[in-house]
Amino acid sequence: MDNKNTAWIIGASSGIGKCLAELLAKNGWQVAISSRNQNALDDIANDHPNLFPFSLDITDKESLAKARDAIIQELGFINTLFLNAGDYTPMPLDEFDPALFEQLISINYLGVVNGLDTILPYMQSKNSGEIYITASLAGYRGLPKSAPYNASKAAVISLTESLHLELKQQNITLRLINPGFVKSPLTDKNDFKMPFMISPEKAAEYIFKELPKSNFEITFPKRFSYIMKTFRVLPYKLYFALTKSSLKTNQVKEA
Repeated sequence: MDNKNTAWIIGASSGIGKCLAELLAKNGWQVAISSRNQNALDDIANDHPNLFPFSLDITDKESLAKARDAIIQELGFINTLFLNAGDYTPMPLDEFDPALFEQLISINYLGVVNGLDTILPYMQSKNSGEIYITASLAGYRGLPKSAPYNASKAAVISLTESLHLELKQQNITLRLINPGFVKSPLTDKNDFKMPFMISPEKAAEYIFKELPKSNFEITFPKRFSYIMKTFRVLPYKLYFALTKSSLKTNQVKEA
């Protein structure tokens, strides 16, 4: 198998990660799939001979290192990593909970840090590799009732931007994936209408089509991303005026 067609997806037991793993496998990739749910991974792998399950906990560095070593031993190499694991719970102000901030930061942000710490020495020794980090359009601006999630995704975006050029000097490509609303058990927690909602299968197709390209950011769906990019550059006075209505109608919220 050509090294260019080997990937490790962390956060692959459901949603975007699962659909992307299946799509890559159908297109000839060999794919290591990881999450905390070993049973779900086994079920997915049973249907696809090119998928190989390795359970881990993204918050546990030892767990990550053990999975990395096992994958290299079984598949021979890792040259493409997708850090896709994530969690989400809405939080209106009257439910303010520091524990929720800690939970989402530990998975959504520090989980990415742990994943990078696990893979970078290996890729640096090879002087090559590709890393894709899933953040969210929610990380562009702070939005009401989602402070823990939005803050964690904003941190992921900043981290990826900060490391991109340095890693490029080492022949390691670091790219950012910013989805909008994607149907999943996480978005099922929302009690409002989510604009431009797409299926995880469609999200995987967006990502797959972008893999041969060299742009830093992969974002979708396009119409929603343009709206959020506009929000990103608005002056605070205008931005807060536009988002104020969400406090009453719940029509504007994170991706």
